[in-house]
Amino acid sequence: MPRVQKLFVNPLFCLLLMAGLSACHHTPDESRVRQGIEKAEHAAEQADASALDAVLSDDFDGNHGEMERRQLLGLLRATSFRGETIHALTGPIEVEQHGDRYVARFTVTLTSGGKLLPAQIGMYQVETAWRKDGGEWRCYSATWTSAS
Repeated sequence: MPRVQKLFVNPLFCLLLMAGLSACHHTPDESRVRQGIEKAEHAAEQADASALDAVLSDDFDGNHGEMERRQLLGLLRATSFRGETIHALTGPIEVEQHGDRYVARFTVTLTSGGKLLPAQIGMYQVETAWRKDGGEWRCYSATWTSAS
């Protein structure tokens, strides 16, 4: 058997080769921003403030000062404590690169199974701004307006 073929028969060599090739794989930044939006949607539906916190920057600004990170997480915690549910349906996501940051625009339809959020139920046009923070893409700004 030729020497090269013997190398590929060796399971350890094959494992190292696969590990090396997978390390070369890099998820594009735009995809990571989209994944961040999906994580935020899932966190809202699970009323998981910790999961949402992982997506937001420390200086997150919602609707130009109307809701900061702490308030948004508090609202989600209150929803969880009350045993209420949130359902979020995100529409198509449009992502644009702006230098080293990204802006994502989409629609989201919110419904609730409780009484805490009835004023916030409905369809919204959302624009989010993302930057890399500690190697992760985090949302540092979001604006939303009622689409109805």
